[in-house]
Amino acid sequence: MLKVGILGGGQLGRMLLQAAANYPVETFVMENDPECPAAHLCHHFTKGDIRNYDDVFNFGKDLDAITIEIESVNEDALDALEQKGVKVYPRPSALRIIKNKIVQKQYYKNLQIPSPEFLITQNLEGLKGHSTFLPAVHKIAQGGYDGKGVQVIENASDLHKGFDAPGVLEKMVPIQKEIAQIVAINAKGETALYPAVDMVMDPVLNLLDYQISPAEIPQQTLWKIEAIALAVVKGLKSPGIYAVEMFIDKKGDVLVNETAPRVHNSGHHTIEANYSSQFDMLWRVILDYPLGNADHILPGAIVNLVGAEGFSGPAVYEGLDEVLKMENVFVHIYGKKETKPGRKMGHVTIVSKDRQDLSFKAHRIKNILKVVS
Repeated sequence: MLKVGILGGGQLGRMLLQAAANYPVETFVMENDPECPAAHLCHHFTKGDIRNYDDVFNFGKDLDAITIEIESVNEDALDALEQKGVKVYPRPSALRIIKNKIVQKQYYKNLQIPSPEFLITQNLEGLKGHSTFLPAVHKIAQGGYDGKGVQVIENASDLHKGFDAPGVLEKMVPIQKEIAQIVAINAKGETALYPAVDMVMDPVLNLLDYQISPAEIPQQTLWKIEAIALAVVKGLKSPGIYAVEMFIDKKGDVLVNETAPRVHNSGHHTIEANYSSQFDMLWRVILDYPLGNADHILPGAIVNLVGAEGFSGPAVYEGLDEVLKMENVFVHIYGKKETKPGRKMGHVTIVSKDRQDLSFKAHRIKNILKVVS
């Protein structure tokens, strides 16, 4: 039994542990909150700070391998663990490229991977000197997640909304579609590509509202998406699983938005809709097993359940019974005791041969199921 640690105990860690039950692996989780979603599903729980060098190093030093469920981990400690012989997924070198938006954008530029034009900003004062570059999106270099750390700046009067910290100012692209492509890569460099998905973002929260898989895009564009995603992942030189988020602009060109070096919200449907889920696939990579089959069993969609506006406190799921009565619908509640506006509390997966059925049920679930307190 390999001893494998997960840094972070949120919903991604929880779903990773659910998939781990199929394999001979002893699981360890470190998180500050002993009531986190993953705490009761692992074999061993450690209370600690994933950003603290000593906590991470001491947690990982006796393990065979370690992975992450969020980027904000101490990569210096991961470096030390890797030098000690612990296998790290993704490798600290790949994590360093991705976790800093400035370094990530320069990585795309160096590899000639198409991505929106950008400028580097150091503070709010420096940002104010770039009014001729607008409209644009300001992204904080480190610490942003789930729509936090991203600010749309339409014109000069919006410049004060930017971040007074290092970041990138990215030229706004006239978007036709937002796409995510999940790629798994093992230690031998073998890859598995999941079907690309159509993502629909919440314009207020700036996080995934719902998505449908496979994406409805022309074959030529699909080939471009797959080629670009493979170039991004192979350049990182690290086994693991990656979600490459992309834009298709109004001209049909494909541009990389950003990359996540881990299992991702855009792949949650794979638990029910694909032969090997993204979580199963990551275990195969970590345990050095053959890669799984990433193909669909059936087309799928997911709806994110987020805390409703105006409610904070113990979570209550209104409309849950009605949704559970729907055919081919699977509810995932993450076990977070407290809800607050915009907090990810769960997701619902729908599978169907009929794309219209997926879309209809996704919208219906959005209207029925509310997380209140």
